[in-house]
Parts: sequence; structure tokens; C-alpha cells
Amino acid sequence: MPPIKNQMKKNKETCDLKSCTFCRSCLPEWLPAIDANRKNYHFKKGDLLFKEGDKVEGMYFINTGKVKVHKKWDDEKELIVRFAGKGDIVGHRGLGKDIYYPVSGTAIESVTVCFIDLTFFLSSLKVNHDYTFQLMMFFAEELQESEKKMRNMAHMPVRGRVVQALLKLKDKFGITNDGFVDITITKQDIASYAGTTYETVFRIMNELEEDKAIEMKGKNFSIIDINKLTKLIQP
Repeated sequence: MPPIKNQMKKNKETCDLKSCTFCRSCLPEWLPAIDANRKNYHFKKGDLLFKEGDKVEGMYFINTGKVKVHKKWDDEKELIVRFAGKGDIVGHRGLGKDIYYPVSGTAIESVTVCFIDLTFFLSSLKVNHDYTFQLMMFFAEELQESEKKMRNMAHMPVRGRVVQALLKLKDKFGITNDGFVDITITKQDIASYAGTTYETVFRIMNELEEDKAIEMKGKNFSIIDINKLTKLIQP
């Protein structure tokens, strides 16, 4: 069972066994086994799926909603490692010899997931070579992104890091029909994603709006002039 038992609720709705990365890449003959072993849960906004330091119980595949993956920066701050949405896996950073989650996963809106316990997930990796390959490539991509982020934290001006965070959110979640990036996000979460403070993000986003590069509406934003933003992240 997942570790955050006081926050998870069983969900009657199930995925279609073809939308997430796990189901798409596994053998068709393995899908009945997935169906028999999966558990479906619902999390409210702000609920923890898993907590940094807890023992790894399994993997979470998102059916609906969005999750932030984050770790402690110090006693009062956090660093958001990535955001995950429909079809994505979270909890995989706990794989390896040290069977404790090195990060936390928190719902930033209502979320439904398929939970796959660790024993069955590891058995799936041994049987489904295509999925294992896809997961390896995903790990490699995440490693590259982590290295880029560390480099940017050291060398990129904070304005560029904030802009890059906004552009990554656009690339990840796309645009709604009314032109806004398809995520409702606080400035504090943007700050934690960019590795800076709320006050800095507040100031920079106001400046970008005055410069007509973005538009803000509550906890949503739209990209107005991508060329202006792109220039700010160029070396």
C-alpha cells in the first residue's frame, strides 16, 4: 500500500490500460496482469502521494491532474525537480539500492493515479524489455535535465531562470483554448522550480507583463511574446 494512507482515497475510475507510459510500452499479454495488480487512488489538491525519506512502496502513474516532485532545500525551502501530468510516472526516483524516496510528490490539483507496488513493477521490468528501455531513456533524459538545471543555477541570471521555468511549463502542459498555459500554479511554486524566492518571481513576472512578454490572470499565465522571452535565456 502507498505510504500516505491518511490522504489517499480509493478511486472507482480506472485508466484505459493504454494512456500511460507503462501500459503503452508493455506487452499486450501483460496488460491483464497490470489490471489485476493496479490500485486506483484519488488525491486532493495539496495531498502528498509520497514523502521524501519514506520507504519506497511502489510507482504512481497519473491518470488525471498534475503533481509537483520536490525535495527539501533547507528547513524552510523546497526545490521543485519536475512537474508531472497525465500518463507520467512519479516515484521512480526511489528505484535502486537505497529504497527510500529521495523526493516528495504533491498534488497541485485534484489527481487520480494507478498505483503499482514495487514487487510487481520490478517483475514488469524483467518481462517487458521495451518498457525497460523506454524507462532507461527517460532516466537519461532526466539526468541531462538535472545537469542543465544545476549549471543554470550556477551561471544563468535569475531572470533567465524564471523565464526558462515559464517556457518549460508551456512546453510540458501546452496551451488552453483561451491562450493560457495549461497549469494553475502559484508564484511560490514557480520560485521553487526556478531556484529563487517568491519576491523575486513576483517582481520579474510583473516586469515581464509590463514589457508585454507575458500576461497574468490569477494563478495562470500566457506567453505573449516568445521571442522576447527566448532572448533572455540565450547565453
